[in-house]
Amino acid sequence: MSDTLKVGLIGCGKISGAYFEGCQNYPIIELTACADLNVDLARKTATDHGLAFGGSTEDLIARDDVDLIVNLTIPAAHTAINHAALAAGKHVYCEKPFALTASETAALVSQAATANLRLGSAPDTFLGAGLQTARKLIDDGVIGTPVAATAFMLCPGHETWHPNPDFYYKFGGGPMFDMGPYYLTALVNLLGPVARVTGSARKTFAERTITSEPRAGEKVTVDIPTHFSTTLEFSGGPIGTMVMSFDTPKTNLPNIVIHGTAGTLRVCDPNRFDDPCFFSPAGSDKFDPVPMTHAEGRGRGSGVADIGHALRSGRPHRTDGRLAHHVVELMEAATRSSDEGRHITIESTCDRPAPVPANIASSVFED
Repeated sequence: MSDTLKVGLIGCGKISGAYFEGCQNYPIIELTACADLNVDLARKTATDHGLAFGGSTEDLIARDDVDLIVNLTIPAAHTAINHAALAAGKHVYCEKPFALTASETAALVSQAATANLRLGSAPDTFLGAGLQTARKLIDDGVIGTPVAATAFMLCPGHETWHPNPDFYYKFGGGPMFDMGPYYLTALVNLLGPVARVTGSARKTFAERTITSEPRAGEKVTVDIPTHFSTTLEFSGGPIGTMVMSFDTPKTNLPNIVIHGTAGTLRVCDPNRFDDPCFFSPAGSDKFDPVPMTHAEGRGRGSGVADIGHALRSGRPHRTDGRLAHHVVELMEAATRSSDEGRHITIESTCDRPAPVPANIASSVFED
């Protein structure tokens, strides 16, 4: 590849701002063009950020000055755009969720492998200082042998703040597909792939009342489960318990906790890059903050930059499509287990992503 990875961005909604800001941190990324179904929004975004207006999705994918497509469209559009970009010979990085079914993600992984193209997916928060510090403590044996994990994400639902929350309560939404990718990706990074899933799920409310503007008072019909209690049996031995809910008040429960034979690690919020972790050695009931072992300052776009460095060096990239496929299968299995009343054996596996070196700046991924 050239000295920089030339990137075209599809989808100029709210999350795109975080990508425009985060990508500026990485010299290896060159943002060249953007597109959106809302043409006026795409033109304004291009002007605001000094990019080319990419035209239609098809036009942007076909551009010669684009090596990789960043797909920030709505989840229901992810698969079709990813397939089209790969068919055009472009590398792809997709926002979460990677796709809505494991069969869709498996097809994408196969297509990318056949074409010898890089395929990655958010979240990339596990590349940040917080989760990499947690990873190093586990790898260095500070907590001993990992035994168990707990993960909690409980809130009253997004209709309290989102202007158009309908899609959170349709297929591909809910707490599992909305927030599950952060938690499951972090857990796989820390403990490795999962072999079996057992879960119970329920829909507590048949409809939700929007309290945010501009649609306050409107009703949203709920089509999917909105509360999950899931057991994850990791291939390496630990057992995890994960509770995800849009049906409860907010709590102060810790996001992720890893229990080991020599101590317990309270892991940072997996939706953030630089939150601190806390450790309590066995025999103590006191948690102390853990000094960061990695440079802080990464943000959205880190997964894109990692692909750029991986292309340059020839190594695997950390936000690999097989990791994202594994996470989608886990989320799908949580619902299947509840519906079918049985354990679900996970068919896929993935490599545990390589740790980020602790001695490098937050603007690169190589020594």
